[in-house]
Amino acid sequence: MRKFKFFIDYDKEEKWLNDMARSGYELEDVRFGYKFRSTKAENATIRIDYRSFKNKEDFIDYCSLFEDSGWNHIAGTKHSGTQYFKKIGKNSEEDIFSDNMSKAARYKRLSDMWLMLGISYFPIFIALKSTKTIDINAIYNPKLLYYTQGLWEMNGSLFWRAFLFETPFAIIRALVWLGIPIALVLYFCFSIKANSLYHKQKNTIK
Repeated sequence: MRKFKFFIDYDKEEKWLNDMARSGYELEDVRFGYKFRSTKAENATIRIDYRSFKNKEDFIDYCSLFEDSGWNHIAGTKHSGTQYFKKIGKNSEEDIFSDNMSKAARYKRLSDMWLMLGISYFPIFIALKSTKTIDINAIYNPKLLYYTQGLWEMNGSLFWRAFLFETPFAIIRALVWLGIPIALVLYFCFSIKANSLYHKQKNTIK
């Protein structure tokens, strides 16, 4: 079974995954949505960290460190960033984090990742806009996506033939014109949200 969800708040994601385990669905993979396998319901404890690695050896050492503390790495790759761990023994450490500060730091790393994505896409957006490859005015005026001269003055079947013929091309233009600006806004919003969670959790430390 696959489910498609998006989380910035890891605490909420952990709760959802633990609830799924109690309903008899064990997390198997996260590369294309959440993939679960049907299994015996259990009172599982899943925790999430955010780290990416340049080489495989560092990633293996990272996973081994948690396994030595009783936490099995169940999903995530060296490049995925988000790493999923499941508590595998009654005598395991209570959490994968040694303190609240290290737990809060995962949000800082997540925020930095979204920020870097936004920064990397920004020059592309400026270049496309300056060369008039994209027209962001199409956000509030979709008619700009259609190039057929006089289209909006046509009537009857003539209009519908021209409109339906060009609509697939207009959709392609929309994906190019609007996709990057929308992605930029989302990346920066995700970064701000993750940074807010970082400060919120950090402020709980006494």
